[in-house]
Amino acid sequence: MPESQQPQPLPDSARSRLAAASQGRPCFTSDLSVNEFVLTTQAGFEPLGLVMGTCIYHIGTQPTRWKVSQELSVLTQAMYNARELAMARMESEADALGADGVIGVEIRSRQYALSSDVMEFVAVGTAIRGDPALRTPAGRPFTSHLSGQDFWTLIQHGWAPRAMVLGTCVYHVAHLSFRQVLQNAGQNTELDTYTQAVYDAREIAMSRLQYECQQVGADGVVGVSVSEDDWIWGEHAVEFFCMGTAVSRFQPDVRPVNPTMTMPLTD
Repeated sequence: MPESQQPQPLPDSARSRLAAASQGRPCFTSDLSVNEFVLTTQAGFEPLGLVMGTCIYHIGTQPTRWKVSQELSVLTQAMYNARELAMARMESEADALGADGVIGVEIRSRQYALSSDVMEFVAVGTAIRGDPALRTPAGRPFTSHLSGQDFWTLIQHGWAPRAMVLGTCVYHVAHLSFRQVLQNAGQNTELDTYTQAVYDAREIAMSRLQYECQQVGADGVVGVSVSEDDWIWGEHAVEFFCMGTAVSRFQPDVRPVNPTMTMPLTD
């Protein structure tokens, strides 16, 4: 387990709030919609409270070669560590509530005016309790970015979330030479240098997501999203970030989905 994914200490303010919540006061909090809340309880789980984790991180620098497409490993590691620390603190809050998992997780990011190379990552979700068997092999609450409806559907059809899995790659896309710019001027033509670099970067991010899936012993990943951001690095450095929920089958599907089509009656 990476150091940043190990249980993280929480500030006194968070511990006080969680201690009160674990004793049933005040009332629980949740970012679930009404439908999500009802379906979560129908799946046999009790929402315990809103949990969160944050990490404000200074992003380092890495020299690049103007004409070389390459991964910026220093920046990739920074983006990984910052998200992992936020996730680990959210999991620690869920653990303090006695939760078996966290659903509806969002990972938000923002830059502060303090400095262009300072970013905050926040992980937020709703802690739930209902089946200790869904905890991770390390005994930590599972995490999932799936909605309450999707979580209910998974459970009803014999699947269970194992963990949120991430993949990221910060990549420098080589600049075109002056000669290449002149050759392409006024023409419809593919920019092979750019295409190959972007392809490679996405593939690296996706392979890391799949590796994390294998590490938690899951059967696959659902709800995968892939995003691109240039953040603070300029026009030729971009982060490719993918995220999903690793899932495993725990029993045969006793309620197979049989789609039907209903035709409205007309006079």
